[in-house]
Amino acid sequence: MVLKREEKERLVAELHEKFKEVRAVILTDFTGLDVAQLSRLRRQLQERGMEYRVVKNTLLRRASQKTALEALAEHFVGPNAVVLSYEDPVLPAKILVDFAKEEPELQIKAGFVEGRVLEPKDVKALATLPPREVLIGQMVGLLKAPLAMLVGVLQAPMRELVGVLQAIKEGKSE
Repeated sequence: MVLKREEKERLVAELHEKFKEVRAVILTDFTGLDVAQLSRLRRQLQERGMEYRVVKNTLLRRASQKTALEALAEHFVGPNAVVLSYEDPVLPAKILVDFAKEEPELQIKAGFVEGRVLEPKDVKALATLPPREVLIGQMVGLLKAPLAMLVGVLQAPMRELVGVLQAIKEGKSE
């Protein structure tokens, strides 16, 4: 499909704005996947609020200029499809890694999360992280443990005082 100049400029401007808002971007090489497989992947990502777009490298370079994603420019070679995630930076990695297990033709080329360029092995490691809710629960548990211990330590002298007073009371009543 050949895009006219105006369409290319509109696409670059649209991508540039999206690149400013995204929390995670993952580049994939889709060579070897057929239309049905790409549609299935695109649907899995869209159901979770992400985009999967095939974009020419020159347009990716232009769109990434003056954004943090400019650091990915060296990876804009060969066939590229880009995953844009606006919320959870871990979820697209999980979906892509799981999809690549079923369809090994899909290759993860690079990622960009929290200002860092990720190599394929880093994206795969990111996919092994527990979901956000689990991490928050673990953090709350870690924060709660010292407070519970502090409450126990502060209550111990009171319990001991009550025990001593109870013993004195029983000693006087005998």
